[in-house]
Amino acid sequence: MGRLNFLHHPYAFIIAFTVILMSLEAATTTADEDRQVYIVYLGSLPKGEFSPMSQHLSVLDEVLEGSSSTDSLVRSYQRSFNGFAARLTEKEREKLANKEGVVSVFPNRIYKPQTTGSWDFMGLSETHQPKRAFESDVIIGMFDTGIWPESQSFSDIGFGPPPKKWKGVCSGGQNFTCNKKIIGARIYNPQDHFDTSVRDLNGHGTHTASIAAGNNVKNVSLHGFAGGMARGGVPSARIAVYKVCFPEGCAGADIMAAFDDAISDGVDIISISLGFDEVVVLDQDPIAIGAFHAMAGGVLTVQSAGNAGPGVFSVNSIAPWIITVAASTIDRKIIDRVVLGNGTALTGRSFNYHPSNGTMYPLIYGRAASIARKCTAFLEKACSADCLNVTAVKGKILLCDSAWGDEGALKFGAAGTIILDNGETSVVPIPTTTLGDEGLKIARSYFNSTKKPTAKILKSETVKDFSAPVVATFSSRGPNSLIPEIMKPDISAPGVDILAAFSPVPILPDNKSVDYNILSGTSMSCPHVAGVGAYIKSFHPTWSPSAVRSALMTTARPMNDSASLHGTLSFGAGHLDPVKAVNPGLVYETSKADYIQMLCNIGYNTTMVRQISGDNSTCPKGKKSSPKDLNYPTMTVYVKQLRPFRVEFPRTVTNVGPSNSTYKAEVVAGKHPRMKVEVNPPTVSFKKEMEKKSFVVAVTGKGMTMEKPVESASLVWSDGTHSVRSPIFVYTDMLIDF
Repeated sequence: MGRLNFLHHPYAFIIAFTVILMSLEAATTTADEDRQVYIVYLGSLPKGEFSPMSQHLSVLDEVLEGSSSTDSLVRSYQRSFNGFAARLTEKEREKLANKEGVVSVFPNRIYKPQTTGSWDFMGLSETHQPKRAFESDVIIGMFDTGIWPESQSFSDIGFGPPPKKWKGVCSGGQNFTCNKKIIGARIYNPQDHFDTSVRDLNGHGTHTASIAAGNNVKNVSLHGFAGGMARGGVPSARIAVYKVCFPEGCAGADIMAAFDDAISDGVDIISISLGFDEVVVLDQDPIAIGAFHAMAGGVLTVQSAGNAGPGVFSVNSIAPWIITVAASTIDRKIIDRVVLGNGTALTGRSFNYHPSNGTMYPLIYGRAASIARKCTAFLEKACSADCLNVTAVKGKILLCDSAWGDEGALKFGAAGTIILDNGETSVVPIPTTTLGDEGLKIARSYFNSTKKPTAKILKSETVKDFSAPVVATFSSRGPNSLIPEIMKPDISAPGVDILAAFSPVPILPDNKSVDYNILSGTSMSCPHVAGVGAYIKSFHPTWSPSAVRSALMTTARPMNDSASLHGTLSFGAGHLDPVKAVNPGLVYETSKADYIQMLCNIGYNTTMVRQISGDNSTCPKGKKSSPKDLNYPTMTVYVKQLRPFRVEFPRTVTNVGPSNSTYKAEVVAGKHPRMKVEVNPPTVSFKKEMEKKSFVVAVTGKGMTMEKPVESASLVWSDGTHSVRSPIFVYTDMLIDF
């Protein structure tokens, strides 16, 4: 067969052109497939005449290959700080990251929600007299799944027009209307997304918003549990909703856009019950970046600590300009009991309104109910639905070593289930109770020693919990893995079994929808602190974010170290006290310049901090100081194991109490302290309000050991009326084995 002479073929040009076009299309398709959304952070907005959008498109034009800047650009941040989100290839990302003026380029990570007797428990009762007129001037920005505006918790009856400072909009999308309570709404849905309204289809955002600022609503409960009045911390405050979360999660690019808007809209507090699965460096964390610029604009950001406990180093909200909130119990506890066939009664937890009517049902253990040799022993004991034998399960109470065994029990017609207590409870459609390790051990022993084991599960009941507050097992613990000298979490607040408003759209596991629901998580504790922050702002509208944070932390109630796993590492300064927080006496003020100095101390250079700050900040040359020197309400240091140490903490307090006051220092420590704390000077006197006084706290010790790697004490400044408490933490690298 003769070879085709392609160059002289009559259709050679057409064929060649077609091949080139196909190659170009294939290359373009491949490039587009390789693109992902990155966030490009450019720092503060430049002063003077400046067009951020033009800059963003110009920067993109310089690095893009095979795509236009307008097609690539996803979001432009230009109201409160400078940056954008764009679809880039890895090569384009690298070129952008190396350009002058770019602080950081990082992936568009997906964040997740951290899934009302609580106010009475903290002393902020319904009869407590707020400054209603001032409360109504406070605006809380909620970054979440949206809101259900028709809920009674958000009625605007009795509300006047929005505060004059409000510059936001009601852009809630389809079928959504704001009112005088919900004064702003924005949605950050992806293009072509089915969800086009700020209306909450999940319930999480409605729940958190009503905790922070919901109206007083009488006679609410969840199937009769936790009945009473639902109310927020500042019922007269206004709410601005920024919907950044959708079924697939909460995109970092959208969170950044919400910060960009909220700061300029005029909110006073931002509550963000969202988090990522791991610690992210500050200049690549959308929440840390947005919160920094919020702080610079006088806006306080409150974030949930996360639900990754009880392990140490599990907290991922680590920026010092954010208040990080742990979750703890309240004095109301919902329990139920399972009675074994031998008469033994075991107390557990769940919202069980489906009692077994006194009937004893056969009891079967997950391993005995599993199909032989189909699964590992671990999955069998956990009652994995893929392992269970429907015949063995049906009509029996299923005993499981995991917290998720109720899924298989429900699927295969079990009469009930006994599962592991992981610190969270939820409504289930069949009788269920959760037991701790010891309770499960007793139930397993009974099953293994009895020929025909039986059990019955009783209806849940509400009891007083005299041990509260105790940090929840699920709540993320410190220390701070990125900045060891800044203790996180900062404070603890109610986050277990919290009743609040809910969206009627989600169908619960019992096939019902509800207007009020009980949820647990640091997502619930976060808006408690945001609400109290707003409460403080209603009394002190000119206070800075750091002054509000200091008031929250230094008036927090001390918690029992031994009651919460990992003690002080789980609750920071202690448990939120709303009443005392409005009158702290002294505050630890931390300025934007102080935070910039701290950034220098952890490795940022002058070029970077100037880009971030938007001013002429300079990192000092030579030996750097330590992040422990930041004027923070707590004092924390990491020391090497078994080595003697001496550490000094310079601090400055500002008098926000009466003029002509004198405070004396007292050090509170355990019975057998392993460190010595000295304060110099031990007395500070003030002649006028807003006067500042400095002091140094010196901490010495012979060395920390593997057996007890954490030591804590407290410095308390007192004038006879106010007690300004600052916890002191010393820990060593053996903590990971703790």
